[in-house]
Amino acid sequence: MHFVFITGGVASSLGKGIASASLATLLKSRKFKVRIRKLDPYLNVDPGTMSPYQHGEVYVTDDGAETDLDLGHYERFTNQSAKKSDSISSGKIYSNVLNKERKGEYLGATIQVIPHVTNEIKNFMNSDLNNEDIIIYEIGGTVGDIESLPFLEAIRQIRNDKNISSALIHMTYIPYLSSAGELKTKPTQHSVKELLNAGIQPDIIMCRSERAIDKDSISKISLFCNVKKDSVIPALNAKSIYEVPSLYSKYKLDETLLKHLNYNPRKYPLNLKPWNKLILKINSLKKVVNIGVVGKYTNLKDSYKSLNEALIHGGIENSSKVEIKWINAEKINKKNVKDKLYNCDGVLVPGGFGVRGIGGKIEAIRYARKNNLPYFGICLGMQLAVIEIARNVLRIKNANSSEFNSKSKSVVGLMTEWVKNNTIIKRNINSDKGGTMRLGSYKAKLKKNSKVFSIYKKNIISERHRHRYEVNEKFISKFNKKGYIFSGMSPDGILPEVLESNNHPWFIGVQFHPELKSRPLTPHPLFVSFIKSCLK
Repeated sequence: MHFVFITGGVASSLGKGIASASLATLLKSRKFKVRIRKLDPYLNVDPGTMSPYQHGEVYVTDDGAETDLDLGHYERFTNQSAKKSDSISSGKIYSNVLNKERKGEYLGATIQVIPHVTNEIKNFMNSDLNNEDIIIYEIGGTVGDIESLPFLEAIRQIRNDKNISSALIHMTYIPYLSSAGELKTKPTQHSVKELLNAGIQPDIIMCRSERAIDKDSISKISLFCNVKKDSVIPALNAKSIYEVPSLYSKYKLDETLLKHLNYNPRKYPLNLKPWNKLILKINSLKKVVNIGVVGKYTNLKDSYKSLNEALIHGGIENSSKVEIKWINAEKINKKNVKDKLYNCDGVLVPGGFGVRGIGGKIEAIRYARKNNLPYFGICLGMQLAVIEIARNVLRIKNANSSEFNSKSKSVVGLMTEWVKNNTIIKRNINSDKGGTMRLGSYKAKLKKNSKVFSIYKKNIISERHRHRYEVNEKFISKFNKKGYIFSGMSPDGILPEVLESNNHPWFIGVQFHPELKSRPLTPHPLFVSFIKSCLK
């Protein structure tokens, strides 16, 4: 078993997540058993309560962990599901240490960063392993940040253990100064010096750049950063993130790493045929489809990262390029909804929390329903479709969600109790926000002869959830009478999971998050069907 650590320097948002995922893809394509894990330096226990503007989307695993969006990259590239044990934060590390201290597990010792915090980090790194060949650990943040120091110290200790085989890849940024007309390597040199101050020498340096990196720059980085020339790997921009594995292979990232780990790359031939076929598909898309995404975090695309990728996957499967029109829900009203949705072939309302922008989303749903425009509602998007239909079709006065108005007629309400793993969890509006939702993979039973059944082509599905509110089952019969069918229910028949319209070409709302299980090589069937309908 080998440990590979990936750190970042000079600037944030260099794409360490995609780099980690791409490297894992190359290694998996050589038949290695690979695992990717994320260590984040922030003090939140997890990203569950963080604003999407601060941290991008919250990615949810099958086993119910709220994690960093990079785990989405890992899953999409490797086509293998992540677990709770594949992500941890400084907050969780410190929380574990303090819980142990309260229980007296340290036998009265003075608790310190070294060795107690660093030991907890190493315990995480060594936990829940299953005979993988290579474990990739992506370290969040930027080298030099005070929060990441305990992680770097833990890595130093591991790398000093001669019984552990490891490699460290450092990703930096090479800026181009137009006034000088050249790439500058000095920031990279300083970044590596920060690592050296922590007692760590990188084995491979990946250089993010918007321009081709010349041989002189590579030689300079090699000389001043103490790495071989063939261990300085250009990491240039790509037209599509799904081209990145091929680009890294071209610059021999995987070969260089395997040699460092004492493997002979020739004995493990690379097979990138599925990815090469995907790239050919992407480069030969002939049609264009315009999707209006009506949300409230539209100023930061990473807020809907998995959704964005799932739409792209659905487009590729339909030989179409998806153009997403990001529409701020707060700026939609009855008067301008037609103009806001102008030129949209379909409308999607994604998940979210809170009352802000709800009116605009409901207007977009009403417009799509009345004008036979394909509509896809995800999580909150399904709940708002229920509210819109209750108000404008069933004529239920004050129909709303108790999330927005506790005195309303709650067609959507707070889960006050549910059972999971034989434990009754009671919840009310004053409960903690973090980790209190229906999280992770749950099954749903689909009605035969329904549209959603024809899409999935099976009776029982399993999808990932992240929500606190449910559709009130007492209103189901009223919806059925008007042709709005709850065609997917929890196996016990209590919780509505899928809503569809018999009076519309494609009008589907789902309580779960199908975007979390879409992969470029295996697109999610709901997105494939939605894009196909939009093309019509």
